[in-house]
Amino acid sequence: MGSRFQKVEGAVTAPRGFQAAGVAAGLKPSGAADLALIVSECDAVGAGVFTTSQVKAACVTYGQGILAQQQPVRAILCNAGQANACTGEEGDRNNAQMAAWVGEQLGIPAAQVLTASTGVIGRQLDMPKIQAALPSLVKTLSAEGGENAARAIITTDLVTKSIALETEIMGYTVRVGGISKGSGMIHPNLATMLAFLTCDAAVEPSLWQGILQRAADLSFNQITVDGDTSTNDMLLALANGKSGIPTLQPGTEAAQILAEMVNTVCIHLAKAIARDGEGATKLLEIQVRGAVEDAAARQMARVIASSPLVKSAAFGNDPNWGRVAAAAGRAGIPFDSRRLDIYLGEFLLMQAGMPLAFDRKAASAYLKGDPVTFTVDLHQGSGQGIAWGCDLSYDYVRINAEYTT
Repeated sequence: MGSRFQKVEGAVTAPRGFQAAGVAAGLKPSGAADLALIVSECDAVGAGVFTTSQVKAACVTYGQGILAQQQPVRAILCNAGQANACTGEEGDRNNAQMAAWVGEQLGIPAAQVLTASTGVIGRQLDMPKIQAALPSLVKTLSAEGGENAARAIITTDLVTKSIALETEIMGYTVRVGGISKGSGMIHPNLATMLAFLTCDAAVEPSLWQGILQRAADLSFNQITVDGDTSTNDMLLALANGKSGIPTLQPGTEAAQILAEMVNTVCIHLAKAIARDGEGATKLLEIQVRGAVEDAAARQMARVIASSPLVKSAAFGNDPNWGRVAAAAGRAGIPFDSRRLDIYLGEFLLMQAGMPLAFDRKAASAYLKGDPVTFTVDLHQGSGQGIAWGCDLSYDYVRINAEYTT
């Protein structure tokens, strides 16, 4: 992370002027917290990155419409229990009603409330339970409520995912906080993941959107668990200016520092999702270097990270570099296989397209660790990229075979 950014407590409530809460509305059969709210005490600039799936949940199309208006936003409401995807016009009406109820509770226009949902596809929101829980949710809003919100957005996740960083920009202390959820149905172009960021810098709107899109490309679009992209995926970010810093403009050093901090927050959250993949026992990091350009390296890294054969070998602690080479070869990136190098940690398994003798027992022992890194060098140029995934265990099949039953 480097010395430029310091970790602080509070997740999405670490930045000034934000409150959050999480309560149990009864949407989850377990009775766990399932309704989260994040609120800025003043108008904030909103930005969002959404699933590329052609099948979009009501919250996705709603959020895209709100942000397209480029008007200030104040709140994010998230329910975990029903995805409200493939629910037709009733699902759209229910989503809009949720936003209206939150607006009434907070005394703000419904158009200043973004929504998010996660859960089983095809089920309508349990509106009576949501309506009944909203007063308690608003009443418990707190500047210390970031972790409560993080708990309320998870589904099959084993752990919550949160982080907050601060740094000095132009003499002002600026913070970025974030929470996310995701464990299965994870693949580049976002997946069954939600991520919410808050920031107390003042940022020009198009710059804020650009910063968020770039961060998504370096983080959430570089993780994979199982190759499936969902209907509800979104990354939302609010910047409210409460740090007092003058509005950041494109092309400035200050904007670059903020962008790096947002990148760091998003990469941390993305790696946490990949490590928490359903049934996973280890995090896989795939590094590709020596490509013609960064985009090509990132694409190859994603393909390798998503290979079921690579993931299965990692689970079995099998240093089968041939699977890595095969995945690299089908990534759609031209390269000379006679110059290909493959590393497993510090073990050089393949050099100049030819296998090398290596300590197989020691390499297998390395694979029992966490995280595990594969490095591919194409020796073509200076392009580099990283993707993150996890191993594929027996438990992944068990979890997903029983998901709705």
